[in-house]
Amino acid sequence: AVVHFTEKYYFGEVFLITLPIAVIQQVKQDFREPLSWRYPEPPAEEEPQFPPNFELKTPAPVESVSAICGENSVRVEAKNDLLGIGKPVLAADVTLGGCPATGEDSEAQVLIFESELHGCGSQLLMSEETFTYVFTLLYTPSPLGNSPIVRGREVSVNIQCHYQRLHDVSSGLLKPTWTPFIESKSSEESLYFCLKLMTDDWKFTHPNPQFLLGDMIKFEASVKQFQHIPLRVIVDSCVATVVPNVDTVPRYTFLGNSGCLFDSQLTGSSSQFLPRSQDDKVQFEVEAFRFDQDNSGMLYITCSLRATAAASAVTSTNKDCSFADGWRESSGNHRVCSCCDMDCGKGSGSDLLRTGRSTWKERTVGPIIVKDRPL
Repeated sequence: AVVHFTEKYYFGEVFLITLPIAVIQQVKQDFREPLSWRYPEPPAEEEPQFPPNFELKTPAPVESVSAICGENSVRVEAKNDLLGIGKPVLAADVTLGGCPATGEDSEAQVLIFESELHGCGSQLLMSEETFTYVFTLLYTPSPLGNSPIVRGREVSVNIQCHYQRLHDVSSGLLKPTWTPFIESKSSEESLYFCLKLMTDDWKFTHPNPQFLLGDMIKFEASVKQFQHIPLRVIVDSCVATVVPNVDTVPRYTFLGNSGCLFDSQLTGSSSQFLPRSQDDKVQFEVEAFRFDQDNSGMLYITCSLRATAAASAVTSTNKDCSFADGWRESSGNHRVCSCCDMDCGKGSGSDLLRTGRSTWKERTVGPIIVKDRPL
């Protein structure tokens, strides 16, 4: 191979120089023996090591809610660490039947909820022996900041307050701190009033208080005494509402004026008192109804019951009057009903007042469900 170089000088002469250059040829190396290098082998998998006698831990129930049931109200305390995970919940995320906390004990680190028995979405369940008010404590966790996640779960805690029809009160949630209340008077000095729904044959307490329009709802009021003086029970008044509170609207007073059953006069129904078979018990029936523009068909009946001595005469304030082509008293003494269209006054049970006993009580039954009769 020949390479030509040309150089130009400023003196105007140009010389061409030719130089020989040796050519280098590439030769492929020939490995006579195989390569000894190899990729390293992956490490052997280690057998997992488990702790001996391992058992999955069963989570212990969190005792973070307690309740105190009083005669007319309930007090619920929920720990700030409601879920038992060491982190407090937001107070705004916890409600009692939709009601927010009424207070907070920073020292005990609890949220406090207080409500009347008929408030905060409570439900009233009734049996032959007890009243049960049911509340729901609900925790609904809020998202964390602007993120779509939560670090908690929705929790619903059922709270029940049980009340015997006689005189005991108790709480049915976890470990209540309230001691059951017991009437301090001896049983010989107490009067016990009862109002209940009955079956069509009047032999048993009604097991399922659901009725159709046109059915007769049968009520039995009674008083029990633990001494020798026989008593008569009087139904002074009865009010129907859609919740167990007589001070709400709508409401319908279908019996009043110290024993006048107005419903048959006002609506032309077949509602009536039945003739008595014993003084300490009175039976009456009311034709099923529901409130206008109320789709629930739910009724609560609250009656004011009063006791008087059985030897007391049937009077304008001690009577069972129904309207059927005029006012009629169940014992046949119809003239005492003449005041039903006016003011009959109020009975006092004065013959019992000297004993210091309460001679009247309000009693409520419900919920009663009234449905449309199918066509």
